[in-house]
Order: sequence, then C-alpha cells, then structure tokens
Amino acid sequence: MNLIPSFSVDHTAIVPGIFLSRQDQVGDGVVTTYDIRLARPNVEPVVDVAAMHSLEHIIATFLRNDPDWKDEIIYWGPMGCLTGFYLILKGGRPPREIYDLLLSAFRSVEEAETVPGATAQNCGHYLMHNLGMAKWYARRFAQYLETNADNPEIFEYPKTERLVTEAGQQFFDS
Repeated sequence: MNLIPSFSVDHTAIVPGIFLSRQDQVGDGVVTTYDIRLARPNVEPVVDVAAMHSLEHIIATFLRNDPDWKDEIIYWGPMGCLTGFYLILKGGRPPREIYDLLLSAFRSVEEAETVPGATAQNCGHYLMHNLGMAKWYARRFAQYLETNADNPEIFEYPKTERLVTEAGQQFFDS
C-alpha cells in the first residue's frame, strides 16, 4: 500500500507554520489542503482538546464570514494528532499568500467573548470548550507567525528521505 503524502513529511523536523499539504484537481479547479501546525510534533505537548475545539469553532466562524475569503473556504478542522488544523481552500495559493488571513484569524480569537455555536443544539460536545486556553494558544501562534514571517522554514515542509531500490521498492523505518 502506498504511503499517503502527509505521512511522508518528516515529523521530527517540522516546526509550527503554514504548509501546503496537498493539491487536488476537482472538476475544472484546484482544491488545496494546508497544514496549519501550532505545535512541534512529538516535541511539544499537543493542544488542549477543549481549547482545540474552541479554536475550531471561532476560527471556522471567522473564516466563513471573512468577506474576501468566505467563498474560498471549504473546511477548517483539527488534526487527529492535536498539533494543528487543516484548512481546505478553493484554488492553488502558496502558503505565504494565506499568511495574512491566518494571522487575522488567530488574532480574532483574542477578541472573542464567547465560542460561537457552543450550545447543545449546535455542537456535538458543547460542554467541551475552553475559551481562555484557546486565546492563549491563538496569541502564542500569532506571535510566532509574526516573529517568523521571513523564515521560509514555516512555509515549507521538511521531507523524509526514503531509500528506494533500483526496482522501486521503498524502505521505511519500523
């Protein structure tokens, strides 16, 4: 079975940032999945689950209401490993072109007084939110983005080198 592209990223070398995960041709257009990484995998603690849930609600609401971007937004949701989010957009922009959007989205969390959609009618686990911690993570990530805006490492995935035989067989660590 082929290893999917997101598992070919060297998770021991990745830093927080905005990365192009994959691009897919859909009809006449392109859909791009971005990896919005808040924490270093396997090094830093994962994002608190309740804070992650609150960030999901607040930032999804921000993105889907942004007048310049709302028609491009397909999906915003957490990674299973709880180190970041996936953002799926129509079009094929490089990560640097969505930097300002994401910086604004994470900065908007600081102004949130409530978590949108955090009711039993609107959310599958409405009691699992932590707005205070969401603000802390958002502030931390926004500051990191601002500090590293000129660092290409936050926009380009490190790739895992795999040994490939002449017959095309790939070897993986066990």
